[in-house]
Amino acid sequence: MKFAALSPAQLLRASIGVAVVTILLKGAAGYVTNSMGLISDAMESFVNLASATFALAMVTVAARPADEDHPYGHHKAEYFSSGFEGILIIGAAIAIIWVAVLRLLSPQPLEQLGWGLGLSILSSAFNGALAFVMFRAARTHRSIALESDARHLVTDVWTSAGVVVGIVAVGLTGWLWLDPVLAIGVALNIAREGVKLVWRSSQGLMDEALDPESLALLHATLERFAAGVPEGAQLRFDDIVTRRAGQRRFADLHMHVPGAWSLQRAAGLRDGLEKALMDAVPGLRVTIQLLPLGMEARATRKEATP
Repeated sequence: MKFAALSPAQLLRASIGVAVVTILLKGAAGYVTNSMGLISDAMESFVNLASATFALAMVTVAARPADEDHPYGHHKAEYFSSGFEGILIIGAAIAIIWVAVLRLLSPQPLEQLGWGLGLSILSSAFNGALAFVMFRAARTHRSIALESDARHLVTDVWTSAGVVVGIVAVGLTGWLWLDPVLAIGVALNIAREGVKLVWRSSQGLMDEALDPESLALLHATLERFAAGVPEGAQLRFDDIVTRRAGQRRFADLHMHVPGAWSLQRAAGLRDGLEKALMDAVPGLRVTIQLLPLGMEARATRKEATP
């Protein structure tokens, strides 16, 4: 079975398991070395566990079918997962900075660096492998929850790499102040990633338009459809509006046809265009309003600014 073909829920369960393993490994590394950098790295793994657990809950909600109260489905639930993960990351960064400042004011020697670094590198290998799989699956499922979790795991890997380099530097130089300074650097790095996740979540909740690649594909499909039917020269498309909601994509547009056409003829072309668009853009739900040439819909007219 290809890992990218696993469902988002299955991958997030795997993420929870990996988070538990990395907490144990990094916690042990921090304990045996007394390194603030490694301890801060372990604290971030608790964020991984909490965010993966919440993401699993939101992906489960997002998979529910549309109902009477949510006729467009529950896909936006994934954005809550991304925002929650970002807030947790920012909170963890603040806690790490607080503890690191205390250690900076009162430096302490490091111990058993070999064991600590080995455990940290092993945990990073787990995170890196899982992140690779989740990135591929996120593209397949168009899941922001998977992508957010994968990005956090990559941040964790880079964080661990920086900690390892710093710990080696402390061992070579004996400069104990490098350890808490490194922890502060780790905190600032993960805080930046947390802000990005919160921002992206907010944009999704505010009905952000489709990405440029999907928009280009949509316009290309419209041109290809018009060129492929005998009546194509008489058709006109405008007022194209798009939005994203988790794995689902939406597009609304107007198709103008000659007013003398029968409704059956126009509706037949519309059905063919809807199928072409939904086949071309994965996860697309399209609504096409028929209008006679020369007429514009009242809803599209710009309202005057008060």
